[in-house]
Amino acid sequence: MVNIIWLAMVILGILVAGYNGNIEVVTKAAFEGAQTGVKTSLNLIAIITFWLGIMKLAEAAGLVQALAYLVRPLTRFLFPSIPPDHPAMGAIVMNLSANILGLGNAATPMGLIAMQELQKLNQRRPDSASDAMCTFLALNTSCITLIPTTIIGIRLLYNSANPTEIVGTTIFATACGMTLAIAVDRVLRFIYNQQGR
Repeated sequence: MVNIIWLAMVILGILVAGYNGNIEVVTKAAFEGAQTGVKTSLNLIAIITFWLGIMKLAEAAGLVQALAYLVRPLTRFLFPSIPPDHPAMGAIVMNLSANILGLGNAATPMGLIAMQELQKLNQRRPDSASDAMCTFLALNTSCITLIPTTIIGIRLLYNSANPTEIVGTTIFATACGMTLAIAVDRVLRFIYNQQGR
């Protein structure tokens, strides 16, 4: 559906530009957009590489296991069907850690590993998502962000006067989103389980 919307917007833009006799504007905008995208991506490589390195060091130093131990009460509450020492739990903790640091790119591989490990535990219903998979998806997409690293990097790139001023509002907004996601997950799970009886 999103692809259809984007295609319609592009075609509509070309038609309007052609109707107004400014078709060259479309080509100019396409090249400028591509140039800006490449420039922004290359400038963000340093920031993302730094934080990915920090995450790898944390994993090698055993900090991930320590973090998993610290958040075990929370993860046991959120994921009661996962054994405490299962590899899925470590992948979930790594994914959430990357999301907390605002590193969506670093979180993605751990999220995929977590889903694969959760699927191994989902022998009862291999063709549908388990409760743990649904909870993890809700957390992954709405996780609280304490340090919006990528956004700060973009604001630095474009010479923001105060690139870190968004930290407070980001924490508040993502905390509200995560709380709502967990609440909706629990309510829907309760309704589904009641209907299944």
